[in-house]
Amino acid sequence: MSKRGKVLLIAAGVIVLAGFVSLGVSKRRQPAVEVKLEKVARRDLVSIVTASGKIEPEQSVDILSDIMGRIVYLPLQEGNFVQRGQVLVKLDTATYAAAVEQAQAGVASARANVTQAQANLDQAQRAYSRARDVRASNAQLISQESVEQLQTAQEVAAANLDAAQRSVDQAVANLRNYRDQLSKTTIISPLSGQVTRLAVKQGEVAVPGTFSRETGLLMTVSDMSVIEARVNVDETDVVRIKLGDSAEVSIDAFPDTSFTGHVTKIANSSVTGASTSTSGLVTAQQAVDFEVRVTLDRPPRNLRPDLSATARIITDTRKQALSVPIIALTVRQPTPTDTTKPRPASGTAVAQNAPRYQTVTDTSQAHRNKEVEGVFVVDSVTHIAHFTPVRVGVAGEEYFELLSGLKDGETIVAGTYQAIKDLRDGARVKGQAAGRSGGAARP
Repeated sequence: MSKRGKVLLIAAGVIVLAGFVSLGVSKRRQPAVEVKLEKVARRDLVSIVTASGKIEPEQSVDILSDIMGRIVYLPLQEGNFVQRGQVLVKLDTATYAAAVEQAQAGVASARANVTQAQANLDQAQRAYSRARDVRASNAQLISQESVEQLQTAQEVAAANLDAAQRSVDQAVANLRNYRDQLSKTTIISPLSGQVTRLAVKQGEVAVPGTFSRETGLLMTVSDMSVIEARVNVDETDVVRIKLGDSAEVSIDAFPDTSFTGHVTKIANSSVTGASTSTSGLVTAQQAVDFEVRVTLDRPPRNLRPDLSATARIITDTRKQALSVPIIALTVRQPTPTDTTKPRPASGTAVAQNAPRYQTVTDTSQAHRNKEVEGVFVVDSVTHIAHFTPVRVGVAGEEYFELLSGLKDGETIVAGTYQAIKDLRDGARVKGQAAGRSGGAARP
């Protein structure tokens, strides 16, 4: 090669090298993204499901009337305490007492008819017996036709006696029915508790609650010794709750106090579901909730049904688990490049634009398009943030349990939400350490 050619080749190399240097300087001069930084650390985590609902007694009974009648005795007021078997309401007995007397007369009349029918049967039996004997001794004294007629009269008398006895049974059943209605004019309490709702006044007419429970309701008696918080839990959270899980219940009427309790019932059917049109087709999907009952361990004495309450149910705990902030977790699409090589450890000098993104090794189209959860790890030397896939477990109030992907002490991007959303792999960051566990200093 001639001397001039060598000079041109060296000049071209210098230009290319200068370009790379210029490009590197340009990238280093790109403004760093301001973020919050935090270190991966160990913390005690508590997984909690929060749900709202109302305070209700475990056992309450709506008192309804089985018959219609005017209320003539109502000695209670709302809030009064009653004992099991105590008289709550008395209805006017005049109509039902008269019906009982009429039924008693009917029974007496039916029994008299039995006596008469029995006498008729006895007479018919004697007449038939005499005619049969005469016929047997001298067939000329009485015809066979007359004997048969007397036999038929005896059978008719026996049938009349049986009918009279059936009438007695019917009259007795009627009497029993009217006596039962008369007894229902006095309504007693089926349990000991507090009158939590009084829907009628003395002098009003009580109506049967057969067709309308609200119309027939007289009062509600509740056993306030066992109190529950009945809350509606979303379908995505109810599967995490187990019977016996401990809970903390806040009641709006007691703003400065919280009450402990435990889960005693989890509904199998939902409270709400998909709405259905008149044609039977599902028209819209609503939120699906399931009722969960939390029994309070030591409820206050002055609680009332229907008070608003919020339950914080503890579903799981972790002691000194490696964790990352919930806000730090984000998702990204996998890169098409092969990223199965191990990522450099934090603090190792790497090229400024070298990706540390790790994807799954499955190269199928479905897996290539599936988003991956991870966090941005900040290199302590270059201050470059690289997206690193992680696997998380239990979710606390502010932190996720870290199962794999990071090591204790690594610095990650912990905010803000918008900064993490817009952050790209390989971007230069600067920030202030945030959180209770400390973090990295500003680069």
